[in-house]
Amino acid sequence: MSNGLQRLNQLQKDEACLALYATFAHHTWAAEVAAARPYADLNALLAAAEQAWEELDAAGWLEAFKAHPRIGERGGHSPAASEEEQSRVVQAGAETLAALADENRLYEERFGFVFLIAAAGKTADEILAELKRRMDSDREIELAQAADEHRKITRMRLQNLVES
Repeated sequence: MSNGLQRLNQLQKDEACLALYATFAHHTWAAEVAAARPYADLNALLAAAEQAWEELDAAGWLEAFKAHPRIGERGGHSPAASEEEQSRVVQAGAETLAALADENRLYEERFGFVFLIAAAGKTADEILAELKRRMDSDREIELAQAADEHRKITRMRLQNLVES
């Protein structure tokens, strides 16, 4: 068992909820995953996280989306995690970053929520191309796509949490 997982298992429930909330900003989800401790390994944690995630509806996803910064911007509920995940984006030129900002704004106007993509390892140009591609989706399809991207982000954050 990793030291990070051992620490998570030993935290008081409210502390565990806070640690888990930093990976996926939904209080009910974090409480359910915290309540299922202790976890024998990362796979058990990921399975519990997935099960709690499956119980959420669109309103739950949208609540969690609000904690994310726009791609290329700082902030959100987990700024250090977002910054690490978007590390290749900040290396982009000013023109690409401006295009990302413009497309992010248009996306939010169209769909009513922030554009989400598991950005780790992707360049700003790759993300911009995906953002533009997804602008043609209808809202229901895009909500499901954003939720799936959020699921990927959460898995990465949980792995980072227990491998620390």
